[in-house]
Amino acid sequence: MIRRQLTRWTNWMDNNKLRTIIMVPFTLIGVCAIMILAFGLYIRFTNTAKEMVTEKNIQIMEQTNQAMNNYLKEMMQVSDSVYYHILKQEDVSNADVGESVELLYNANQDKVVNIALFDMKGEVVYGVPSSTAKKNSSPRKEKWYLDAASNIENLHFSLPYVQNIFDTPDASYRWVVSLSRYVELEHEGKVEDGILLVDMNFSGIEQILKNVNLGSSAYLYLMDQNGEIIYHPRQQLLYSGLAEEDNRHVKDYEDGGYVIEFQGRQRLNTVKTVGYTGWKLVAVVPMEEVVSSYQDLRYYILILSVCLIIVLIWVSTVVSEKLTIPIERLEDSVESLEAGNLETEIAISGSEEIRHLGKSVQSMVNQMKRLMEEIVMEQEMKRRTEFEALETQINPHFLYNTLDSIVWMIENGKNEGAVKMVTSLARLFRISIRGRSIVPVRDELAHAEYYLAIQNIRYKNKFAYSVEVKEDVKDYATVKLILQPMIENSINHGMAHMEKDDGGEIIVRAYTDKDNLIMEVEDNGCGMTQERISQILNGGEYVRSKAGGIGVGNVNERIRLHFGREYGVEIISEPDEGTIMRMRMPLQKTEKKEGGRRI
Repeated sequence: MIRRQLTRWTNWMDNNKLRTIIMVPFTLIGVCAIMILAFGLYIRFTNTAKEMVTEKNIQIMEQTNQAMNNYLKEMMQVSDSVYYHILKQEDVSNADVGESVELLYNANQDKVVNIALFDMKGEVVYGVPSSTAKKNSSPRKEKWYLDAASNIENLHFSLPYVQNIFDTPDASYRWVVSLSRYVELEHEGKVEDGILLVDMNFSGIEQILKNVNLGSSAYLYLMDQNGEIIYHPRQQLLYSGLAEEDNRHVKDYEDGGYVIEFQGRQRLNTVKTVGYTGWKLVAVVPMEEVVSSYQDLRYYILILSVCLIIVLIWVSTVVSEKLTIPIERLEDSVESLEAGNLETEIAISGSEEIRHLGKSVQSMVNQMKRLMEEIVMEQEMKRRTEFEALETQINPHFLYNTLDSIVWMIENGKNEGAVKMVTSLARLFRISIRGRSIVPVRDELAHAEYYLAIQNIRYKNKFAYSVEVKEDVKDYATVKLILQPMIENSINHGMAHMEKDDGGEIIVRAYTDKDNLIMEVEDNGCGMTQERISQILNGGEYVRSKAGGIGVGNVNERIRLHFGREYGVEIISEPDEGTIMRMRMPLQKTEKKEGGRRI
């Protein structure tokens, strides 16, 4: 029965077009859509669980926040009572002030550790229960004192710390959170500045947070606005470095719920800001605990998915035997074409559509062959024409510039210099008129030195020049006549307007950098702006030099025409900081003809 159905199925596929053959398997893919929907439901349920846990945590944290606010508000009321109801009403030299403060302390001593008033010298005006500061203590260096003195408009809550400023009757030092503020007080008829300190018992805050129950593995911690831990159930482990918390990351989060990965585990963090202080409550619940109630759903989805995959594989196997084999043969032919074998015979088989596709590919290959031959010929001719045109455009500039200099020197009776320039010109042109476009670095450097010698005479030694290159670099290949335009730019724009005593300098370098040959022309001239650099390199047109040559744009284009667009000229310059013209080319050795002549 099964075999008969398979035969029918096979015959049906043989008698139908490719569109129909593809349509049926894609119908089966709809089953996969059910699986995707199931996973979507699972994700939805998981998100719902996250929202429920977040909402629950927010409600718990709202209650905790209210308790914290009430606790802090009571401490603020103590501070306000001391300031507004005692200090504002009485002279601090009056004995009644101390009695009133002591009564207020006795009424709140389960929450308040110390109440103290300091003058701006850091001395205790009075204090309860202790009015004496330790001899070696320095209240003015304490953070609560500095905060209150620097920001007189606000109340300031500190981080938990051990209060050890006062000599306590029982010689004990307790963990406190300080509430400090700037106050004005009347002392013997004079208005003076002071700092009011109320030390609240940290155990009160600790007890509020310890009573919060978020779950078996969940916990709650408190930090300030800078991410410093105020309370943590594993505080001692954190201080000793045996445990870590992502408080530095969470401090930047706004109020709400966030799924954060920490130490390889995902956790649901719920953030709530505590009023008055800017402190933040953070509830941490492992995601395993959040989604634990949906484990059965996950297993159900997994089983369903496996069943659907098995069915899909069976159906796809039957279909692919008729669909994919001709396509794979055609693909092999195309891959052979991609590898550059244009003589590949295109496999034409399979359904009507695939056979038609194969014939179209074969026709395309034939056309491609003809077009590639035409394009190669056209591009080669274009490249050769452009390269030769660019190179010839630069040559007349050498002659015009030098002849002008020679005429000027003869007219001024500087015959010796004229002879030197004529000699340098002859050697320069002996190199430049050679038909080769690629020359050894040593030839290009020689050409540049002759040009520098000519220009140095012309400009009456306004600048000094040097050539820095290792001997082994001189055998590498470079494009001909690229240094001279860069040197010309440095002279015309960097040296021409400098006085003889200004210390003008041009440095020519050639060195290797990994697989690149680098040639540089550096000057200490006036430099140029980034806008000007962009115009030179990216303007789309050659930038003409002062003397009428093609200049920097020519060099950049010639290098790119010969080696590719990834090479060329880089300009490093700032106004009044000099300029570096850097040319980058691939590292290639020059070949040698018989007889040892380089080409």
